[in-house]
Amino acid sequence: MRQKVSSTHTRLVLVAGALCAAFALSVSAQVQTKTYSTSEDATVKTQVESGEVVTVSGNDLVVKMADGSLRHFPNVPETASVTVDGHQLGIHDLKPGMKLERTITTTTTPETITTVQSVTGRVFFVSPPNSVILTMADGKNQRFKIPNNQKFNINGQMVDAWGLKKGMKVSATKVVEVPVTNVSQTRSVTGELPPPPPPPPADVPVLVVEEQVAAPVEVAQAQAPEPAALPTTGSQLPLIGLLGLLLLASSFGLRTARKSR
Repeated sequence: MRQKVSSTHTRLVLVAGALCAAFALSVSAQVQTKTYSTSEDATVKTQVESGEVVTVSGNDLVVKMADGSLRHFPNVPETASVTVDGHQLGIHDLKPGMKLERTITTTTTPETITTVQSVTGRVFFVSPPNSVILTMADGKNQRFKIPNNQKFNINGQMVDAWGLKKGMKVSATKVVEVPVTNVSQTRSVTGELPPPPPPPPADVPVLVVEEQVAAPVEVAQAQAPEPAALPTTGSQLPLIGLLGLLLLASSFGLRTARKSR
């Protein structure tokens, strides 16, 4: 028999003519309580989210999700970690371009918690349909509030509060079943480093000079070009004629000088 106790301490009411005495008794030691649970099949739901790191500023993270939207994760805890190539990286190790994938596994387990309370004693006083005072095995009386529709086992017969009489040995059991749902989640985040830059084309040098400094070069003195030779197309006849003319003029001058003397 399971009875609902009206309070942590109950009053013992003794009715003997005009005399009434009351004192508090602990009920927990007299009522046997058993609690057990039964579980049903669990359901597991897995959700995968992926994205690419855009910016990391302190403990704030911005990720571009697979659908193109930007998600801001503020105040990422220091204990959060990402598994990359078998290594655990923290928020400060993330770099733009890294690929992240978060897997959320939700396990839902329906469960029923059953509480069974049972009590056995002899009826000392009954006030149907509200309460009954029972004399327990230790000889102490305890008052119990009778729940609605509570039944009592009297020598194998089930009766309600109106069927109780003083001196009857009764046992009652109350069973309470409470359905609960246990939900647990596990989260894991994995990532991969951004791909390395592509190699340069074959016709592009591997080393690129950022600043080119001209080396001093000794300037050689330029040599004057040799004059080009004149073509040998002239004749000596004009020269001979010129000499003859000069000799003729000289003779004419000498003759004039002699005549003047």
